[in-house]
Amino acid sequence: MSNRLFQSIIHQIKDTVGRTIGIIDENGIVVACSEFSKIGESKQRVKEELSFAPDSVVYDGYTYRFISANNKNDCIAFVEGDDSHASTMTELLSIFIGNMKELYDEKYDKTSFMKSVILDNILPSDIYIKSSELHFSTDCNRVVIVFRFPQITDGSAYEILSEAVASDGGEGNFVINIAEHDAVIVKEISPDDEIEKTEKYAKKLQDKILESRGAKALIGISTAVDNLKDLAKAYKEARIALEVGKVFDIEKPIMSYENLGIGRLIYQLPTTLCEIFLQEVFKKGSLESLDRETLMTVQSFFENNLNVSETSRKLFVHRNTLVYRLEKIRKLSGLDLREFDHAVTFKVALMVKKYLANKPTKF
Repeated sequence: MSNRLFQSIIHQIKDTVGRTIGIIDENGIVVACSEFSKIGESKQRVKEELSFAPDSVVYDGYTYRFISANNKNDCIAFVEGDDSHASTMTELLSIFIGNMKELYDEKYDKTSFMKSVILDNILPSDIYIKSSELHFSTDCNRVVIVFRFPQITDGSAYEILSEAVASDGGEGNFVINIAEHDAVIVKEISPDDEIEKTEKYAKKLQDKILESRGAKALIGISTAVDNLKDLAKAYKEARIALEVGKVFDIEKPIMSYENLGIGRLIYQLPTTLCEIFLQEVFKKGSLESLDRETLMTVQSFFENNLNVSETSRKLFVHRNTLVYRLEKIRKLSGLDLREFDHAVTFKVALMVKKYLANKPTKF
């Protein structure tokens, strides 16, 4: 446990005890005390005497007792006085701090372990050994959710996300610090949970963070995995969803790996292959020669399932005007977008062009 956390606990209970109380760390130094002037004092002799005492020792007007946590006697609790009340208070303080330390250390160890798993910094064989030591469920269904905050004015990504998850309950979820602008949630889910449920959870946190901190988050969600060793793969999926989604769906702040569609396939292709594909599709001319109006018409044509009448109605243009614009595409590429196969080829070409222009980071 951190010294700041020790001091916070001491501060909360000092009035109840009614005497000076404090904690000595494993090096024999006072790291927390209700009397601030004592913080930093060395109590090495007290530690040595406690090593030979059955339970507690009285020294220089204070009662001292080891704090037992995880079968170790590292820290020491002390209470002012040498009477029976001081002895009782010291025992209660050591038990309370010991239990808090065990819970904190277990949580910290589990989070550190989870971080090693998702970053692929632990051998697969060691995952099961360590998970057993930490009493960690290995066959639970989980998803990885990456939160990225492009602009942060107050705190780090980890602090912001931890605050939001804690206010939402967050049992069974782990918040992991990745970088200043990136943090991750490893979330437990039910085997029959659909991706929409996870997206709703992410959206809820996103709205809460925007309201409380004014920070906008971009979110990538992995597919569900049912084994700890697959969490490294899930983390990569969530990062890919974030990067690829940013290229192909810039209007969507939440992207799921399983909903990336063709974009996921394009992301896996070498850039040289993508460039060759574009050259073959537009060998009669350049994609840049198409004006913005024509490209917007094509986008609407795709959104309306290649229906000329419906597209012209939505764009408030005459049917012949739409046909003329589609003819421009056909003359440039040889692709008649009114034919399904040609439309698919052109759609992929547009996505490849966009991908090459952005070149997201690969993992």
